[in-house]
Amino acid sequence: MPIVEHRLQNNPAVALLGPRQVGKSTLARKICDHFSNTIYLDLEREKDLNMLSNLEEFFHVNRNNLICLDEIQRKPEIFPFIRGYLDRNNKNGQLLVLGSASRDLIRQSSETLAGRISYLEITPFVHAEVKADYRTLWLRGGLPRSYLAVDDQTSLDWRLDYVRTFLERDIPQLGFNIPANTLSRFWRMLAHVQGQTLNASKLGDSLGVSSHTVRSYIDLLEQTYVIITLTPYEGNSKKRLIKSPKVFIRDSGLLHALLDIENYNDLLSHPVYGHSFEGLVIENILSTQPRWKGYFYRTSNRAEIDLILQKGQKIVAVEIKASSAPKLSKGFYSSLQDINVDEAFVIAQVDNSYLLENGVKVLNLEAFINTFSSYG
Repeated sequence: MPIVEHRLQNNPAVALLGPRQVGKSTLARKICDHFSNTIYLDLEREKDLNMLSNLEEFFHVNRNNLICLDEIQRKPEIFPFIRGYLDRNNKNGQLLVLGSASRDLIRQSSETLAGRISYLEITPFVHAEVKADYRTLWLRGGLPRSYLAVDDQTSLDWRLDYVRTFLERDIPQLGFNIPANTLSRFWRMLAHVQGQTLNASKLGDSLGVSSHTVRSYIDLLEQTYVIITLTPYEGNSKKRLIKSPKVFIRDSGLLHALLDIENYNDLLSHPVYGHSFEGLVIENILSTQPRWKGYFYRTSNRAEIDLILQKGQKIVAVEIKASSAPKLSKGFYSSLQDINVDEAFVIAQVDNSYLLENGVKVLNLEAFINTFSSYG
């Protein structure tokens, strides 16, 4: 909350973006309670949406209030009007908007409000918030109602309902005319290839659509915060490199729901186990360290590094192993030399940190986050 309040003090408008049910509305209501004059509208409620039918009158009457508009993607045409309103009032802390889609997907916002709005992404729970219970986080994911459910079955039921609502209501509300069954099949196909390089032609053949359509589906799911794509790191390597991105379902709980994984024992025996842990680690790192860019590295000879983190000239290599006794290939060590990394880590399910050859440090996710946070 202090970060949002600081942004409001220094910007005319602030946008909180992130997946559905991540806690944006709860946070916004707490912020509104903290300010003396506020008005909160949930644009999924017809009554609240109707209050914006006369924009001039609504914004004039509430010109001295902090105006909070939840689910702003329901009314994207409002952004050109907001620009004029913010400029006329000429002060900070005028508007707080919440959306379940990226700023690029909410049409016009990024161009119309450039220089007037600060964007913050609100993520599901991360490891640092539930340190002692990371296996529950891993199984159920970080969406609050799923993670906090009374038992695994209740959590799974909630996640299955979440998937259904996302496909049948949220996507159409954004203006996309994609059959829910088609997008459901595609999302489940992505779950089965979690952490693997994208083969758009193969996926398209399975769905009966073109590779171009597959990439449009990828873009849509990424901009609604349910998947993430890692692009290959090129740097100065002279090796032949894999060019296709790797795709991950961002929330491990949604991944497991899409694969019908009901409990932790199911996860232990499932082929996705290793890639699920990889996705959990990558999501936690990139969510908590937004100033670092994430890539993966793989040559045509299959020498690879799971995650390359770069900020400016600093390059950090991260290999991710679900094992408690990780073993590294020769390809990993040769890749470190190819791209001349500054530091190299292995994140694994270990209790204590230790060193391998060439100064590669093995540690668990919590220890890595603590170490990496000090890098700034």
